[in-house]
Amino acid sequence: MKLFAFVSFLAIPLAFAAKDGKDKLISLAASGNGVIRLDASTFDLLTAPNRDWSVAIQFTALDPRRRCTPCKEFDPSWNAVAKAWTTVSAEQRDNHFFATLDFDEAPTVFQKLNLASAPLVWVYPPTEGPRASTRNLPSKYDFSTGYEAGPLSIHLSNHTPVPIPYKAPIDWARWLTVVAGLLSFALTLRFIAPVLQSRWLWGAVTIITSLTMNGGFMFTRIRGSPYTGHDGAWISPGTQTQFGQEVQVVAAVYGTLAFSFVMLTMIVPYQSSPARQRVQVYLWSGVIMLVYSVLVTLFRVKNRGYPFKLLL
Repeated sequence: MKLFAFVSFLAIPLAFAAKDGKDKLISLAASGNGVIRLDASTFDLLTAPNRDWSVAIQFTALDPRRRCTPCKEFDPSWNAVAKAWTTVSAEQRDNHFFATLDFDEAPTVFQKLNLASAPLVWVYPPTEGPRASTRNLPSKYDFSTGYEAGPLSIHLSNHTPVPIPYKAPIDWARWLTVVAGLLSFALTLRFIAPVLQSRWLWGAVTIITSLTMNGGFMFTRIRGSPYTGHDGAWISPGTQTQFGQEVQVVAAVYGTLAFSFVMLTMIVPYQSSPARQRVQVYLWSGVIMLVYSVLVTLFRVKNRGYPFKLLL
């Protein structure tokens, strides 16, 4: 009985020391906006063997001399998650801490833990109390999800007394860009609406699209055909292959034929002068004969066994 009383008496200073240590950590976290800036001594205090709190530690190297670009990218996300943790009730907040250990402030800790890269996030579970873990080793955060704060908060919520109430901040720059883009589009549409409503514009777009597709544009796109042959040839013999320049030539031939027929049927009949009308009939008929001869010649190149031709 006396031995038990003696042991209990010796444990009183240890209990007060542990309480003083935790109070110091709470004070450091409050003064650091939720993040404790560690050195070798505070690291040992934070990761003491007998602790009823958990802690997430960021190992980093923010000094410009270290040229650690990932460290600089990740640090804002870390601070944002830590700041979100400060909004929970003190009863829960004081049982989990966020801390940052910079290499230049405690190189001995990096050496002791055999750390050769940064950034790293380790989570130390409590060793005492209702949340005590039987696992003594810290868990490590996997950066394969990136450096964003959202995945980090989800992962750390598995180790905190309550989930971290992190909400991604509103990207005002993005929203301003969207609004400015919509306003610019609306103003531009106001001025170009008459052009977009023009039947001549859509007629031209339709004709050009039809000629391009009839020339074999999709055939060459799907097969990834070259623009010309290795020897500079622009037309490929056979019906199973086609060059890119061949599409342009075939589309131009079809376009010229279509334009000639339109002139003969829509323009020539309305000429007031009989002589001018006669000349245009001969002209456009000759164009049709010549261009159609070119089309037949192209067809003979693609089909070697085709026996007919017109002028060429």
